Amino acid sequence: MKRSFWYVVMVLLLAGPVHAQSLTGVWQGVETDTGEPDGVWPAVLRLQKTKGTNLMGVLYQEVGGQPNVSATFQVQGVRTSDGMRLDHVRKLNETGRTPDTYWCEGSMVFTYDASQEKLTGRAAYRPVGSCDVGAFTFYRIKLKSAASVKANTESTLRVSGRNVLWYADADLKQPLNTGNTYRTKLAKTTTFYLTQGYYPTRQSTAVPITIQVTGAGAAPRPAPAPSPAAAPVAADTVRPAPAPVVAATPVVLPKVLFRLGTPELLPEGFPALDQLASELKARPALKVRVAGHTDKIGEPQKNQTLSEQRAEAVKAYLVKAGIAAERISTAGYGDTRPLYASPDARNRRVEVEEVKE
Repeated sequence: MKRSFWYVVMVLLLAGPVHAQSLTGVWQGVETDTGEPDGVWPAVLRLQKTKGTNLMGVLYQEVGGQPNVSATFQVQGVRTSDGMRLDHVRKLNETGRTPDTYWCEGSMVFTYDASQEKLTGRAAYRPVGSCDVGAFTFYRIKLKSAASVKANTESTLRVSGRNVLWYADADLKQPLNTGNTYRTKLAKTTTFYLTQGYYPTRQSTAVPITIQVTGAGAAPRPAPAPSPAAAPVAADTVRPAPAPVVAATPVVLPKVLFRLGTPELLPEGFPALDQLASELKARPALKVRVAGHTDKIGEPQKNQTLSEQRAEAVKAYLVKAGIAAERISTAGYGDTRPLYASPDARNRRVEVEEVKE
């Protein structure tokens, strides 16, 4: 009785033929018009950019009124002049399956409305059961007003999205406002957490929007109290020691990320690895385990191999920095332990923990 879905997304050229509006991020919406009376399939689409004009992502859908019946698909696509086309790659997960139910797969072409941050399109499904066509509508939350305001000055914040709810906290326990505009006065840089009430699903997540506060009107900082006279101290002795990297439980190394689909370390991760090497040199008896992880995109077996290669890449970096290889063990967990809903670059990570003898 569950009939399924398809999804897509695309891109609209912004100021010219070269610069295109990005469609990456989280889209929330619904599939309708599949030929089943009153049938709706709430959906969440997460996209990230790959090479050139290509996109990849994950499409999650539920049967309307039956959130325990759902499917998650890996999708990929290419942008067109006024949008993009996406195709199903494979089914990643399914819940509530019965012998007489199925999900539709195929392709979809979307058009993009930049003013509303809206995707609309039609799906063409492969002929399985009653699969034929479907219509999708997606919206995403995006800041449409200035990203910075003057301190202590009334300002109107404006965002896209449908049935937007504003919260002061990531746990969504402190509601602030409803709608696409919020008139407020800020004294400091503030992050709001926004959700859409338009066909919410179990996979719907809050979108953080940070507003920088600058300019006149900011409360002046109090002058520091004079400190008592003291004997001169060497500058290096008053710097706080860096927090230890290694603990008894796994710790995610900050900014140690990898290029998509490769074990190649990104340069912004080098300082964290250098700090880890310094800690290992300062604690010569310390042994560690480095664990590699991937995003939940692609084939599981290839992701397993890639995670092992990423752990080995970190080990190689530490050995090159002067750490004995026998002090470092490695492990790979593939895409089995994501920290964030895929696709998300932060899932391409390494964790390190102390190994007790």
